[in-house]
Amino acid sequence: MSAPRNFPSASQSSYKTAPTRSVSVDGLDFVYRQLGPEDGVPLILLIHTAGNLDDWDPRVVDGLAARRRVITFGNRGVGGSGGSTPDTIEGMARDAVRFIRALGFDQVDVLGMALGGFIAQVVAEEEPHLVRKVILAGAGPAGGDGIDKVPALAIQDTIKSTLTLRDPKLSILFTDTANGRRAGHDLLRRLKERTDNRDKDISLTSVRAQMKAIKRWGRQAPSDLSAVRQPVLVAHGENDRMVPSQNALDLAARLPKGELVPLYPDSGHAAIFQYHEDFVARALGFLEA
Repeated sequence: MSAPRNFPSASQSSYKTAPTRSVSVDGLDFVYRQLGPEDGVPLILLIHTAGNLDDWDPRVVDGLAARRRVITFGNRGVGGSGGSTPDTIEGMARDAVRFIRALGFDQVDVLGMALGGFIAQVVAEEEPHLVRKVILAGAGPAGGDGIDKVPALAIQDTIKSTLTLRDPKLSILFTDTANGRRAGHDLLRRLKERTDNRDKDISLTSVRAQMKAIKRWGRQAPSDLSAVRQPVLVAHGENDRMVPSQNALDLAARLPKGELVPLYPDSGHAAIFQYHEDFVARALGFLEA
């Protein structure tokens, strides 16, 4: 890997205190945070729909950063990053590649969650020399089962949550069971640990663009993914309402080097946050193998 250009030293702190930085990408500032060791192949994290830098579970980021340089970022128009959010997954993928190259990297690993997992597939397919390994969490292939219904489900859950004064994350990301409710409230507490220099909320305009992109992704002709030659780890909850769990099985079967984590029990869209200890251990083992 070539040395990054003008790249500040990685923060050795926790995600709670990692500084928010920015890098110019085609004249627009993209915000990001990084922590962990400064050597080795960086791990780029791609967040779910409507998420900003502060929506990554700090237990997942800190766990991965114990052994890997981890970089979270806001893609174009997301949170504190400039520009307008594209309304296609392919457009988002191109912006992600521009961000990675702006930091001077010529090889990275990628972890994509939900929407981020859709983007990660396109980046891996279009940039085979840039991406070494991929982790897909709560994601599915283009044309995957039920993916085109994600926007409608998310809107319904958000409206219901607003009327009942609940955080939409509880119903969108977790199961409506004792374990799911407990895991959801635990995550909400963790997401509040960072109190200084928080990211800007994502705009409604950007969320609409993301929803449009997801609907298009879900209605595309099913992708066979045979061109994705990198090793890919697939993680999913067994009761994911948003991206039905069958999509994890489809991904693992279609990917030439796909490896499926046993579906996490009694968990939904945020299974990797609910089972963060197990997920971090499996992800590090996969990346270091």
